[in-house]
Amino acid sequence: MSIVQEFKEFAIKGNMVDLAVAVIIGGAFGKIVDSLVKDVIMPAIGLLVGGVDFRNLFITLGSQQYATLAEAEKAGAAILRYGAFLQTVVDFLIIAWVIFIAIKAINRLKRQETAAPPAPAAPPEEVLLLREIRDAVKR
Repeated sequence: MSIVQEFKEFAIKGNMVDLAVAVIIGGAFGKIVDSLVKDVIMPAIGLLVGGVDFRNLFITLGSQQYATLAEAEKAGAAILRYGAFLQTVVDFLIIAWVIFIAIKAINRLKRQETAAPPAPAAPPEEVLLLREIRDAVKR
């Protein structure tokens, strides 16, 4: 079997296609969550804690102090952007929560499928009559 043929069989398998679709959807979902955190959640949290813009929170690693993050970056100073880190942590928590809820829903559906086996159908009336006759003959 040639390498090209083996690759075709590998790439066309259902699991591989499902994985590709999941990666694409995951990437798009990541962008949605990133926007939600940057544009909705963090500004609201910043407003609640006194109008703080988390994107501009930083610590300069040196003796020189800068008024804004843009000034520090322009000067090429070594900085810790802990505001960006906080946004990334919130991103992670939201994604983890959504995945947890999705897995929980999938598990609930799987339990419902396995927990409710169909009840055996009642035997037809003819079978019941034949059983009665059999039992009467045995006596």
